[in-house]
This record gives sequence, structure tokens and C-alpha cells, in this order.
Amino acid sequence: MSDLNRVIGLLEEVVPDARQGLGEELFHAVSRLTPMVNVELLIRDEEGKTLLTWRDDELYGPGWHFPGGVLRFKETFAERISAVARLELGSTVSHPEHPDEVRAATSDVRDIRGHFVSLLFNCQLTSALDDNRRATKTDPTNGQWAWHAQKPANLLPVQNRQFGYLFEE
Repeated sequence: MSDLNRVIGLLEEVVPDARQGLGEELFHAVSRLTPMVNVELLIRDEEGKTLLTWRDDELYGPGWHFPGGVLRFKETFAERISAVARLELGSTVSHPEHPDEVRAATSDVRDIRGHFVSLLFNCQLTSALDDNRRATKTDPTNGQWAWHAQKPANLLPVQNRQFGYLFEE
């Protein structure tokens, strides 16, 4: 048995069901080897404002972003969209069966989580947002949401490259 086959066998022992996620260390390792596919939720209100959530992580830093998440193994678009709405907004959404747009982004400065294929879905809220997560101050915290009439100056750069045009008038 080759060294690679032994490593693969060990990984399969550590992650018996990839549908439950890979764990952060293995996810980061895999993301150095292949693009990640993620869903992004475009949600607008009746006034045309766009719903964004605040994210602050060690790789991309602080900033506003479209609610979104990486597709898990054998997970449907609908399942990931539902999970994102629940986890990031405390809400539910409706959405089309297929993405409205596909965009790719790469990072020139990192390999971990450095290449994404993003599937943009135009979604509509079907339940109220979790008001406890509303950003009410000028210094939002991780996981808070806010409506934006225009592109915020602190939209995450990767999101700005992919979706900043959505705010253009």
C-alpha cells in the first residue's frame, strides 16, 4: 500500500461521514488543493436595500458580506441555503432551484480558502429575521446583520470583487 493510500485511509477513519463536515484543519487542507463551492444569498427588501452580515475571521478579517457558506459533500443547494439562512440570519428564505449567477474568486496572498466558486441565489425572506442579531451600532460584531442602501465601505474585498457591482446604480 502506498503512503498516499495510507493517508487517505487515515482521513476516512477521522472523517467517517463528510456530509457532517470535515473539521477545520482538514477543511483548510482541502481548500489548499481544490476550489471551494459556496452559495451566496442575495436578499433585498421592498426598498431595494441589500441584507449583509458581518464576518470577522482570521483569514479574511472584518467586513460585511453576503450571507453564504461552503457546500458540504452531497448537500443540495437548497439544504445549504436553508442552513445559511438559519445560521446567519435566524430566518428562512425561498429561492430559485438554480443559481442566478456563478462567480469565481481567487486570492493572490493565501492558499487556504484561496479559491471559490460562488453560486449567487436571489432569495426572499419567508420569516422574520432574528432581531437579536441586528447590528445597531457603528461597530458590528461577528454574526450580526444589517440592511444596506448602498455598498458599505467595509464590504469584504473578496465579496467586493465578486458582487460589488450589485450596488452600482
